[in-house]
Amino acid sequence: MDVNILLFNDFEPLDVFGPMEVFLHADNFQVTLFTLDKSPRIESYNQLYLDVKHISDINEQGILLIPGGPATRTLVSDDAFLRSLHELAMKASYCLTVCTGSALLAATHFMDGKKATSNKLAFDWVTSINTQVHWIKKARWVVDDHLYSSSGVSAGIDMSLAFLANIVAEDVADSVANHIEYNRVKDKDNDPFA
Repeated sequence: MDVNILLFNDFEPLDVFGPMEVFLHADNFQVTLFTLDKSPRIESYNQLYLDVKHISDINEQGILLIPGGPATRTLVSDDAFLRSLHELAMKASYCLTVCTGSALLAATHFMDGKKATSNKLAFDWVTSINTQVHWIKKARWVVDDHLYSSSGVSAGIDMSLAFLANIVAEDVADSVANHIEYNRVKDKDNDPFA
């Protein structure tokens, strides 16, 4: 399966690289970092520079992963960005959000009527973006059909492992967690930050 990770300037690196590490260690997953920007060079929140693919180079029917980061505060008001994101979400086989990436997807109204969560430090702001989403505060991650959303930063790793367990097999998720030496949280309601 294709895992397409959307990048934009000022994204949160662990929101991207945690889940990416999970999918890179699972068989039959190909990870592509891409952008909606014209420039293929993206800068993370911590000044990490990456050269990434353009949206035209991805399989839009793959898995779409949307990270958070400081940029989400302005991107929730960028109509062109939100239109493109909504189109991508409609075509994707699954949508996964990490941290405040859920605010971006919520702003497109793709999540209306669905259950979701987000970073607890930014929870009030995220939930104010779209009140049509059924926001769940005490959750490390939430699954609503083909939509997966995780709480803050490192919770994206647990959500990605849960995704593997759900669509491939539990033993595959356990094997990947062991390979990356990650102490996996299997209880989606175990959120000590809520």
